Amino acid sequence: MISHIKGVIDEKFGNSVVVDVSGVGYEIMVPTLDYEDARLGEEKKFFTYHAVRENTEELYGFSSLTAKRLFELLISVQGVGPKAGIAILSLSDAEEVRNAIANADSAFISKASGVGKKSAERVIVDLRDKVGAPSKYGTSEVSSAPTSKEPDEALDALMALGFSLKEASLALEGVDKSLPVEERIKLALKK
Repeated sequence: MISHIKGVIDEKFGNSVVVDVSGVGYEIMVPTLDYEDARLGEEKKFFTYHAVRENTEELYGFSSLTAKRLFELLISVQGVGPKAGIAILSLSDAEEVRNAIANADSAFISKASGVGKKSAERVIVDLRDKVGAPSKYGTSEVSSAPTSKEPDEALDALMALGFSLKEASLALEGVDKSLPVEERIKLALKK
């Protein structure tokens, strides 16, 4: 499996980027925010999911480990494939999508291209207990021009240490986000 790819953005088209790694171009499908953040000629790292099907092999990429783990949870739901998972993560940043699932906001999830009401409800039922407590309550809104947010490095670090998305979210719950990443990780590990 290809875990991550780091290289120079060579091309952008559709919702895909081509990352040149030592002369080899990898086409990676990415969520809208990652696509908009990618600049031609810029070096970028994507955490990848390698989908192998009978007739195709596709790479899906994410700027944060949190988004990749959420994508893996999304595609574990019956009827939600990689393209629907990318569509759901294209609604907003990964934290906002996670909050929508935690808050059982199926209306938000169903706004994704190719995701109907029944699929959105199935995502909520299957994943609500797996994504952790919401960091804010209420319904989420899809903006016409999503704003890019920095990935939560403390959340990514805890997941790299073996925490699930839910465990990492719960560990960071109540930890001041203005603290340095290292301090947030230490406080989360003490819980």
